[in-house]
Amino acid sequence: MREHADSIEQEGVKLIVIAPSKGSFIQQFLNSFGPYPFPIYGDPRRHAYRGMGHETMPKLKMLSMVAIGFATGKIKNFLPKEAKQKSFVKKSMKTQDVYIQGGTWLFDAKGRVVWKHVDHSPDDHASIEEIYKQVKEIHSNV
Repeated sequence: MREHADSIEQEGVKLIVIAPSKGSFIQQFLNSFGPYPFPIYGDPRRHAYRGMGHETMPKLKMLSMVAIGFATGKIKNFLPKEAKQKSFVKKSMKTQDVYIQGGTWLFDAKGRVVWKHVDHSPDDHASIEEIYKQVKEIHSNV
């Protein structure tokens, strides 16, 4: 998403990230994986996540998906190769709700949600093509 943020925002749609973590943990993430061209806000109590319909995937289901992914070769690089990123991911797996599913939300210039995609599994992200399609549709309805 960060590679496409400028072109999406040039279309008049505000791109933000809401993470189910405290600000201090988000800063650690940015130190390992950043920078990002959009703000990342914390939602440690998951009020926004739950309010937008996001769910925590059952642990057994997630672990089964990972096991199948390894067995079939669909998951090859589970942990990043870079040491700082790998360390952060391992810490996340021990201290954060890594089972909560994310999504993509598009906001208009007034801060209203105009489209959202709620992920139901780790491989259920909105594609960049779908996001662009929604941005164009939003503009055609303005």
